[in-house]
Amino acid sequence: MGQTYERIEGRIRSFIEEQPVFFAATAPLAADGHVNLSPKGRKGTLVVVDELTLAYLDFGGSGAETIAHVRENGRITLMWCAFSGPPKVLRVHGEGEAVFRDDPRWAEFLPCFEGADGAGARAVIVVRARRISDACGFAVPFMDYREERTQHAEHLGRKTDDEFGAYCESKPYVGVSLDGLPALPLPLPARTDRPV
Repeated sequence: MGQTYERIEGRIRSFIEEQPVFFAATAPLAADGHVNLSPKGRKGTLVVVDELTLAYLDFGGSGAETIAHVRENGRITLMWCAFSGPPKVLRVHGEGEAVFRDDPRWAEFLPCFEGADGAGARAVIVVRARRISDACGFAVPFMDYREERTQHAEHLGRKTDDEFGAYCESKPYVGVSLDGLPALPLPLPARTDRPV
């Protein structure tokens, strides 16, 4: 039987911090809009900021649906599954916000990710929890974690900031979402900080 929790603390926080992958789900307000579900990884790029707040680095890639949806309506759900150990599925339903490179809070958040490979970071997604709950996870299979994939960080890490900006602008669903919502503001502001 699932439980709800008031805060991200104790064993719930430990569970989140131990998982090598999580999923982010968002949707636009339009009834015919595309629901988005994205796997997230890269060690050290998700942090528990406080008992009700999480943040993760958003990277360049195939699109910017999460950014577009949180800009439009803020709704976001994060989910973790126990692929080893006791079965568990944990969800944090919350209010999301994208903090971009030209936001003064960008420099405040980056130290939270110290030690993470932040090559290709274009935003920080901040999630303020409204509901924290778990479920049994009995149907989630056991899977073995081997290691991090390095291709994404290596590929983006070879780009200068100008090249990364051009890369983001070249992608079809980065400036606007699949449904035409504003997504990543372009041109991408330059990073004024040192890479994390």
